[in-house]
Amino acid sequence: MKKLVYFIIMCMAVSCSMQKQTGDQLTSLDPAAFDTTVDGKPVKLYSLKNDSGITVYLTNYGARIVGVITPDRDGELKDIALGFDNINDYLNDKVYLGPVVGRFANRIKDGRFSIGKDVYDLQLNDGDNTLHGGLKGIDKRVWDASLDNNSVTFSYLSPDGEEGYPGNLNIKVTYKLQSDNTLSMYFEAETDKPTHVNLCNHAYWNLKGEGDSTILDHFFLINADSFVPVDNEWIPSGVIAPVENTPFDFRTGKKIGQDIAVEDEQLLNGLGYDHNWVLNKPMKDSLSLAAKLWEETTGRYIEIYTTEPGMQFYSGNFLKGQATGKSGKKYTYRSSLVFETQHYPDSPNHPDFPNTLLNPGEKYTQLTLLKFGAN
Repeated sequence: MKKLVYFIIMCMAVSCSMQKQTGDQLTSLDPAAFDTTVDGKPVKLYSLKNDSGITVYLTNYGARIVGVITPDRDGELKDIALGFDNINDYLNDKVYLGPVVGRFANRIKDGRFSIGKDVYDLQLNDGDNTLHGGLKGIDKRVWDASLDNNSVTFSYLSPDGEEGYPGNLNIKVTYKLQSDNTLSMYFEAETDKPTHVNLCNHAYWNLKGEGDSTILDHFFLINADSFVPVDNEWIPSGVIAPVENTPFDFRTGKKIGQDIAVEDEQLLNGLGYDHNWVLNKPMKDSLSLAAKLWEETTGRYIEIYTTEPGMQFYSGNFLKGQATGKSGKKYTYRSSLVFETQHYPDSPNHPDFPNTLLNPGEKYTQLTLLKFGAN
């Protein structure tokens, strides 16, 4: 009898151990894999957690989101943000997995803009254009970090002339995980010379779990009556077009794959969805609903609120299995999506677009909220 009881206890212990190991594989990252120096500055992994089981992993290399663990409707935890489980892979990242991008997110035509009589030439890294700040934008820099009350603030001084941009630009981004399952991202910047600023986070999402199938069966609602058409280099003409009766109408929510293969000039130019939507705002700069993303099999959803006038929706058209993520799976064509709350592309060269010029004595701010849930 004693042997039988001992056998049962041992089996239970092994079972609990296996469950914990499986859970750890799903829900944890090793800080030691990020503990190094880059460009002479220390890099670390940070985590924010709440009582609902949500964990957000961040690193000060690029002020980036590394992972976001959320439960589905049955309580199963999975990481829904694409990324790597070590710093070395991030050093070779070519597709902007999770960082803050800038100084100017999105594209600037010919890598050039004027401020008054001064012309500034930026580093070209996207054909003849500049994308997400240039060859070594703020996504490839090590930021300073400070922790406070379940939040992390990353700060970086972008020096005058970095990647061709004028002015010493002091940037701060604060990530805070709240008890209501909202991740807030608050951006601040100040300059000592007139300069253009457009900051955003560039996380990739798959609500089934990172590396798990495509996102074409995800539902997306975008609160926008119009969008910004682009040419085949993703540069806007300056026209603002209505979404009505086009594949770009997500106002009532639909599957991403529903119209993505429709014969449409803008879908051809973008190689799918890779456009900026003009968000409906009750008042300029007000915090309001930009979009909602949800997935039926897991019940997971993200509601996106922002003070920004636009949101770039990118359907993962350039993912080709060149990166292997935390799950050990390759990130393949349209296996995730990006929503970037921001100003419109090439705004410095379009005076009719919302202004992105920041002057000395002014303060750039941007607030975006991601509310996670499952039903």
